[in-house]
Amino acid sequence: MKAWLTLGLAILAEVIATSALKASNGFSQLLPSVVVIAGYGVAFFCLSLTLRQMPLGIAYAVWSGAGTALITLIGIAVYQQKLDLPGVLGIALIVAGVLVLNLFSKSSAH
Repeated sequence: MKAWLTLGLAILAEVIATSALKASNGFSQLLPSVVVIAGYGVAFFCLSLTLRQMPLGIAYAVWSGAGTALITLIGIAVYQQKLDLPGVLGIALIVAGVLVLNLFSKSSAH
């Protein structure tokens, strides 16, 4: 359970950092730039803690898949970015893959 909590924190920190990366405007804006650096630091620290209890491949698949899906939603909601049908299907497949790993894989740390 602790591994999933730290992985969730890693995902949240990475999503915050990536969102701030857009707002940093090429690191020309101080506050968003600080959020990027701190967010990625927290994300990788939490991911490293997760790897004490969870296989690397599973942790990274969940981290990157969930992060991709959440960043896509933020891009749509905050930055008014558009996603076409193939994009929606691709994100849905990523989410489905993460769910399969979590629900059915014996490799995952449950």
